[in-house]
Amino acid sequence: MLRSTNHTQSEMEFVCIEELVPQDHLLRKIDQYIDFSFITEKVRPLYCENNGRPSIDPIVLFKMMFIGYLYGIRSERQLEREVRVNVAYRWFLGLHLTDPVPDHSTISWNRRTRFKGTSIFQEIFDEIVLQAMNHRMVGGRVLMTDSTHLKANANKRKFKKERVKGQTRAYLEELNQAIEEDRKDHGKKPLKEKEEVRETKEVKVSSTDPESGYMYREGKPEGFFYLDHRTTDIKYNIITDVHVTAGNVHDSIPYLERLDRQKQRFQFEVEAVALDAGYLTNPICKGLSDRNIFGVIGHRRYSPTKGLMPKWKFQYDETNDTYLCPNRQTLAYSTTDRQGYRQYKSDPKNCSTCSLLTSCTRSRNQQKVLTRHVWEEHKEKVRTNRLSSEGKLLYKKRKETIERSFADGKELHGLRYCRLRGRENVEEQALMTATAQNIKKIANHLARMN
Repeated sequence: MLRSTNHTQSEMEFVCIEELVPQDHLLRKIDQYIDFSFITEKVRPLYCENNGRPSIDPIVLFKMMFIGYLYGIRSERQLEREVRVNVAYRWFLGLHLTDPVPDHSTISWNRRTRFKGTSIFQEIFDEIVLQAMNHRMVGGRVLMTDSTHLKANANKRKFKKERVKGQTRAYLEELNQAIEEDRKDHGKKPLKEKEEVRETKEVKVSSTDPESGYMYREGKPEGFFYLDHRTTDIKYNIITDVHVTAGNVHDSIPYLERLDRQKQRFQFEVEAVALDAGYLTNPICKGLSDRNIFGVIGHRRYSPTKGLMPKWKFQYDETNDTYLCPNRQTLAYSTTDRQGYRQYKSDPKNCSTCSLLTSCTRSRNQQKVLTRHVWEEHKEKVRTNRLSSEGKLLYKKRKETIERSFADGKELHGLRYCRLRGRENVEEQALMTATAQNIKKIANHLARMN
């Protein structure tokens, strides 16, 4: 029977907001299994105890922000509107149906003034990781690390060109000592002290967001970006570290420092790591070896000069510290340069009559020169790890862990684009997104277990 429901919605009803929220709602799980009480103590030093107007409960403020990150609501104005009409959001924040919703400007004011220049977002992220550890969802033994690009809030056509100094690498002092010892072992004189002169290069600097970096990589979009360097634990894919840099910073530069931070902050006993090919550098391989960590790093194939033999066809003799060419001729050690590379040179007399000369070298003096870094053995160890059965299994797990984490962040939580400008603001977004992902994963896992 056809029935019309055209009566007005002005009837008075007695309802309980508790009954209006489904029992299997995500926010119910989060409210049950995540303890947010630590937020009050974290932000207490940022509030005045005896002056000013009464503030909004900081737990309500951060819960409201988490709703935005959990459901990919990018605008704070839109977040206010959504909370106003969504019963589940009101229930999660502890608001009655008729209570006023905190204004969007309250969130932006706290972010721009009270929390600016503080580590509050990093501290909240760390506390959620500690809660995951208490629930035995983090092992701290096997970590996956990678980076993804976040499109900066900047027009790629609005920039100016500047010359900037190259970054000072943290490992330079250790490398210089290794070079000095290597030259001494080979009977070479120490290199003359030379004042460090950092090379300068011309870069594009955005007019709207100068802290972003112009990125140009093969297979990647071109423009101004930030990089979100993220680490996940293999056990339940909990994110254990987030760090943001400009888009033109190499992946390998902040890696060892962030690894040490996790070991110190969470007392991780890291046994193995799996990394993308961008991390295959001598300093990282040396750092992993010094920390007694089983490193598995992807391989990036470099094509040799067309028509010439690749380096792997020359066999290294560790006992005699020489290379052996495919024609069984020896390339003897010559020197170690300032960059840490040993040079091995062939005898031109033997090369001039060699049948493989045209496919070996095109030098005018008919001499083949190979280089080998003083830390090359650590890189070779990593290559061996990658080819082992354990290494292959570990590297395969990257697509299920770190790459899945980035995909969820971009598709479900609004991480594809930077909401604000400036590295500090972008790091806030990355940390809050990762925290929301961890909260969601912890709540869903514990709900399934119970």
